[in-house]
Amino acid sequence: MAAPEFIGQEEAWREWTSAIGSRRMHHAWLLAGARGLGKRAFARAAAEELVRQGAEKGPALENHPDILLLEHLPANDDEAKKKADGKPFQTKRNITVDQVRTMIRRLSTKPTLGERRAIVIDPADDMEKGAVNALLKVLEEPPSGTHFLLVTHQPGRLLPTIRSRCRVLRFAPLQASEIDAVLRRDRSDADDATRAAAIEAARGSPAVALSFVEHNLKGIHGLMQRILREGDRDFTLRGALAGEMGARPARDRLLAAIELARFELSGALSSSKAERQARIIESHAALVKLGGQAPTYNFDPGLLIMEIGGLLAAAALPRD
Repeated sequence: MAAPEFIGQEEAWREWTSAIGSRRMHHAWLLAGARGLGKRAFARAAAEELVRQGAEKGPALENHPDILLLEHLPANDDEAKKKADGKPFQTKRNITVDQVRTMIRRLSTKPTLGERRAIVIDPADDMEKGAVNALLKVLEEPPSGTHFLLVTHQPGRLLPTIRSRCRVLRFAPLQASEIDAVLRRDRSDADDATRAAAIEAARGSPAVALSFVEHNLKGIHGLMQRILREGDRDFTLRGALAGEMGARPARDRLLAAIELARFELSGALSSSKAERQARIIESHAALVKLGGQAPTYNFDPGLLIMEIGGLLAAAALPRD
C-alpha cells in the first residue's frame, strides 16, 4: 500500500499499513507529536486505508459511513453558516461530551460497507473531561471492527488510562530537505531566500513553514529573532514589529505570528541556562494562552503584537 501524498512520515505509514495487514490489529492508536507534523492528514488517510477493504476508492471521507470524525464544532449558529458557505469560521474550544456520546450511539450498529470502522478524534487533547471519561468506557470494551485514531499534540494531557489502552505512533520533526520538498510542492511561488527562511523558522514543522510563506512572515521573523537576541528596552523593535504586521492584519496572520513566536521560544529553550529557561517557559505559556484566546477574543491587533513582542523581550538574553 503506497503512502498518500504527504512527505516525511513514511515510517509511520509503513507501521500503520503493516498493522492493518496483521491478524491482531490494535483497536486504539495515539498519533503523537508536535503540532504541524502532518498528523491530521495522516489520520484521515489512515482511516480511509483502514476501511477501504480492497476497493480502489470509496466515498469521500466526510461522507463515508464507516469513518466518524470528531473535531472542533463551529462556535455558534452564525459560525456554522460560515462553515456551510465555505468561509473561515471560529470553533468551540473543546470537543464535547455530546459529540463523544453521539459517536458511541453510532457504535451500536455494525460497519456499513465492510468489517471495519474508524473513529478519528482530532485533537484528543481538547476533549472535555466528560468526553474523556465517556471515551474511556468505550476504549475498555471496544465494539468489534472499531478502531480509534487519537491525534495528540501533548500526550501527557490525556489520562494514563487512555494512554495505556493505545498503541503509540510517533511523528518526528521533518528534515530540512523534506520541508523544502513540501514548500516546492505546495508553495512553488516562494523564492529561494523565502524558502530558506521558512525552513529555518519551521524547526521541523511543515505546517509552520507553509504558514510562514503564506502569511509573508520573513520580516516579522527577523524582528522576533532580534528581540530574543537583544531585548527591547526602548520598545523600538516592538514598534517595528507592529509596523511589519500592519494596522489591520488578518486574524490568520496574527495567529501565524503567535505560533511563530512560540516556535522561536521553543528553539531557544534547549540552548539556554536555567535562569533564562524559566523566563522562556513563562513567556511560552503566555503565548500558548494567547493562541487559544486569539481566535475568539476581540483583541486589538496592535496591542496584541506588542504583547507578543513583550513576551519575547522578557525571555531575551541578558545584556552584559
